[in-house]
Amino acid sequence: MTGRGAWAALAMVAGFLIPGLAGAADWAHADWDHYGGDAGGSRYVAASGITPANVGGLTEAWRVSTGALAGKSDEVRKRYAFEGTPILADGQLVLCTSFNEVMALDPESGKIRWRHDPKISLDQKPGNQFICRGVAYWKDAAAKADAVCASRIFMGTNDGRLISLDAKDGKPCADFGNDPAHPGEVHAGSDRALTWPGEFQITSPPVVSHGLVIVGSAISDNRRADAPKGTVHAFDARTGATKWSFDPVARGAKEKPGSWLPEAAAKTGQANVWAPMSVDDARGLVFLPTTSPSPDFFGGLRKGDNAYANSVVALKIESGEVAWSFQTVHHDVWDYDLPAQPTLATLTRDGKPVDVVVQVTKTGFMFVLERDTGKPFFGVEERPVPQGGVAGEALSPTQPFPVKPPALVPQKLDKGGAWGVAWFDKKACNAKLDKARSEGIFTPPSLQGTVIYPFTGGGANWGGMAFDPARRIAVVNVNIAAHIVTLFPASEFKGRKDADGHAEISPQEGTPYGMRRDLFISSLGLPCTPPPWGKLVAVDLNDGTIKWSEPLGTIRDLAPVPLPLNWGVPNFGGPLVTQSGLIFIGAAMDNYLRAFDVETGKELWKGRLPAGGQATPMSYVWKGKQYVVIAAGGHARAGTKIGDEVVAYALP
Repeated sequence: MTGRGAWAALAMVAGFLIPGLAGAADWAHADWDHYGGDAGGSRYVAASGITPANVGGLTEAWRVSTGALAGKSDEVRKRYAFEGTPILADGQLVLCTSFNEVMALDPESGKIRWRHDPKISLDQKPGNQFICRGVAYWKDAAAKADAVCASRIFMGTNDGRLISLDAKDGKPCADFGNDPAHPGEVHAGSDRALTWPGEFQITSPPVVSHGLVIVGSAISDNRRADAPKGTVHAFDARTGATKWSFDPVARGAKEKPGSWLPEAAAKTGQANVWAPMSVDDARGLVFLPTTSPSPDFFGGLRKGDNAYANSVVALKIESGEVAWSFQTVHHDVWDYDLPAQPTLATLTRDGKPVDVVVQVTKTGFMFVLERDTGKPFFGVEERPVPQGGVAGEALSPTQPFPVKPPALVPQKLDKGGAWGVAWFDKKACNAKLDKARSEGIFTPPSLQGTVIYPFTGGGANWGGMAFDPARRIAVVNVNIAAHIVTLFPASEFKGRKDADGHAEISPQEGTPYGMRRDLFISSLGLPCTPPPWGKLVAVDLNDGTIKWSEPLGTIRDLAPVPLPLNWGVPNFGGPLVTQSGLIFIGAAMDNYLRAFDVETGKELWKGRLPAGGQATPMSYVWKGKQYVVIAAGGHARAGTKIGDEVVAYALP
């Protein structure tokens, strides 16, 4: 599950809702050869050419149009989101467009060197927009340096294929796959019939390790209980032969007795991995952030904790065997799936280094787990949570709460605590709040309507976090908004949908209940939750405390007139941190790339983007100069300006 439905409800347009530090010698290693900067997703670059002292001098170094939008119909443009992050591989920047075109750019000029178009169908209606967040790079140690496909680019597509290309020229690797008519690709799609083309996609990059390429999937939410399975597949990186598969639902029923009813596990789908994965090559482990089982808001047909769903699952790369798992939400009925790449980091305890996995979540919790065992580093407590679900539901009586760090966002909206820009606005918001259940996080969905706070877009989302290994500071961008989720008898679905076709009303077929999800906003279209509505938060992982928290973005590009009010705004994308102590992030809905001081949270610079920066930037050093690059293409469903450009910044 992807949380993309949250996007549809989130963007506000002024009252209208639109569906010890190393030195410069380390520069030679200032590469960004994985989606998250490195295999562990730290989003950290060991470069210090751009510093807090000189960042104000950043200027645009180059800009290139990918051409992705050329000739596209209005219908296709409505389903467009440019969330890609390039990687630096074999001396070139490699990225994918939202329509799965792969291209290589010159790192100094941005000039396109080669491109490959797998020609996906544009007639599909992807439940999660047309999205490609990135590609993966692999160098075959057994191949001669000048051999064909000695180094490869891998990409998953919106129509469920896994593509293998020669990194030198972008030509398909003919030895990958066994279909002569389609060289360089294998089918990695759904093993269950789709309701419509676009129900199943691959939107995040695969990972490659130990000669295997491992890929997850993105699956549309809330249509049916028997949704496509969330199976993760591992293929031979050279031949494309299937090596193993991991279905979280089936394996959970088999290996965690009592967490699933066998008959329910046979029918239930999803618990997929739509966010990026991380790899520890030395340990031979791949870390999966899994999602909730289908459907999101009623679990009465899947009684139990639903093991391996909503979990960080560590698999042995070579076999697909579970090394350990940690569940962040038991029996999820809130769409609180794990939306972000697990980040691998090293902390200190009793003077000794401890390798950990850090997982940020939609709930606003940050779970820090020991990498060898999955044991919580700071401790986790099982605490009682609200009960009284709808008839037939089987809620967990407790949920896991980290002892440290504290929640990064508010998690309860008390009666009378709604916000409004004017007295009448606040009164209307509180009237809505009075009618709904609002007992804090994990209040179950109800027939009267339940406040889901934080809403299903986070907290954190797919942008994840960045980690400064010297300062041991984690930086996370979060959203602060609420949904009202209302269940109703399944027999009423058609009537409700016909009566209000613009609302998000889903059938949850196969269950007794349909679902309606509304952003908690006033008649003016502004959130009923107090601002800021988006923040950038720094967590000191030396002691698990929040170091600072600052609003992220203004309503400049959301209002009919450009008002730079510092209320914080919805944001999707992620941060990067540099060795010199800078944070770079776009993400906010006001079309800027910003730089912040990692120690204080002070904004030091911002550069105007040609379109929305709903992507994660990357950075690298080329010929002695440090560059910061971001995809500026926006998100059509969210209402930010769309485009198809990649922009690089550097010092003059």
